[in-house]
Amino acid sequence: MSSLYFLIPISILSGAAALAIFFWSLRNGQYEDLDGAAERILDEDDDPLPDRSRHGE
Repeated sequence: MSSLYFLIPISILSGAAALAIFFWSLRNGQYEDLDGAAERILDEDDDPLPDRSRHGE
C-alpha cells in the first residue's frame, strides 16, 4: 500500500508531461501536413539510378 503513495504521483506527473508535450507539438505545427510525407514517397525521381553492374570495370 505504501508503494501506491509513490507510484500514483509519478503516473500523474508522467501523464501531465505527455499531455504538455502533445499540446506543445500541436502549437508548433507538427500535425499540419499529415498527407505530405505520404504523397512525397510516391513521387518518382526523374534521375536514373547509376548502373552498378559495370562498377568493377
